[in-house]
Amino acid sequence: MTRFLVRRISHGVLVLVLITMMVFALFYVAPNNVARTLAGRQATPETIALIERRLGLDQPVWRQYLDFCWNALHGDLGFDYYHQVPVTTIIAQALPATLSLALGAAVIWILLGVVGGVLAAVRARSWVDRAITGSALFFYSMPTFLLGLLLLFVCYYELTLAGLTIFPPGGYFPFTENPLEWMRHLVLPWLTLALVLAATYTRLTRGSMLDVMDEDYIRTARSKGLREHRVIYRHGLRSALTPVVTQFGIDLGQLVGGVIVTETVFSIDGLGKTAIDAITQQDLPVIIGIVMFAAVAVVVANVLVDLAYAVLDPRVRLH
Repeated sequence: MTRFLVRRISHGVLVLVLITMMVFALFYVAPNNVARTLAGRQATPETIALIERRLGLDQPVWRQYLDFCWNALHGDLGFDYYHQVPVTTIIAQALPATLSLALGAAVIWILLGVVGGVLAAVRARSWVDRAITGSALFFYSMPTFLLGLLLLFVCYYELTLAGLTIFPPGGYFPFTENPLEWMRHLVLPWLTLALVLAATYTRLTRGSMLDVMDEDYIRTARSKGLREHRVIYRHGLRSALTPVVTQFGIDLGQLVGGVIVTETVFSIDGLGKTAIDAITQQDLPVIIGIVMFAAVAVVVANVLVDLAYAVLDPRVRLH
């Protein structure tokens, strides 16, 4: 177990090192004048000179890269000259909204996807199976921004015209100020993400369950007289969740790095919307910080997924 954990973490660290190299090459080596690019179009010569001193641009490239990695390792992702605050402050302000959106939607899409997939597999080729797989295909084909706009039109605009102000038009309300308002502002964004992503999990769970239910150990469990629901949920579902967990780790890691489309549609100031604003303003320090944060989130999520395999699937052996 320890060797497996060390090996997976080592692979994750190697991926992060490669990402830092690419980010450094793109933003620090490629531009003709790094300090002017980071400072923005309207920067004064004094500001450019200050940035050059802070970044150590008079040092060799290898030394600049080591300083970049050392600072990032200690939580220093640079300084945002556009807003005159550290990049970590920008990320810390946007992170609660993104985490609330991603984690809340994750709970919904996992429940919908796994339960729907199991029902479709257990009642394969029945009307239940056709209804679930048809719904999954419908939402799988639905663009996120279109579903979000439809939900806003029906649940906000039409209901408001009818005198029912149940859902707000968008925005983010902090959980610490009012949990009920926090939830009310996030219901529509949660559904937008969950309905689209749950379709993938429904199809994954159904296909994996159909494969697992033909395994020898499932026949053995049935021959011992175990109840069908115990065979399905205790033995079949546990092994069938392996591809679901893989997809979940990838999706959640990416969403924590920024839910760009959904945050833009619902005017949520999370990491995704912050990244779009930074790209529009050519605010490179913020772009670099969000890229690094997203990379760490994806790597950590995949390491956790690898560890979850041993718990979910008894066929997996760690050496």
